Amino acid sequence: MRRSKRFSDDSGSASLEFVTAGLVLLVPLVYLVLTMSVIQAGALAAEGAARQAARVFVQSTSETDARAAVERAVQFALADHGVQAADVAVDITCRPDPVNCLARHGLVTVDVSVAVALPLMPPVVAGEFPLAVTLEAAATQQVSRFRDDG
Repeated sequence: MRRSKRFSDDSGSASLEFVTAGLVLLVPLVYLVLTMSVIQAGALAAEGAARQAARVFVQSTSETDARAAVERAVQFALADHGVQAADVAVDITCRPDPVNCLARHGLVTVDVSVAVALPLMPPVVAGEFPLAVTLEAAATQQVSRFRDDG
């Protein structure tokens, strides 16, 4: 009789159940919030980098200066959002004349692709799970019709 009463006593088990259930539910929720914030920062960085890069390209005086300005704009936008600049690819396309990107009324499109690393992922699981999410953004700007080509 004494033994069965000792095992049926529930005093003190509520706190243990609360801690266990809290950890099981809270840890994945915190990781989800952390992951979504990193992905959102990467998306904002890619979009801002593409938009600003297209703007500085069409306002440059030469294509050499434009490409250097694009590189600086992308680096600045990524650093502003805390994204590693080593994981970025920038592609510039021009229409209607791919050879002369700064022709009047020409359209310049800048595509930015950023690989954002997932937080707290050890390199050991590289074969099992992706360690990064690739985010892409594009922006198009028109070269001014008042541009001085002379």
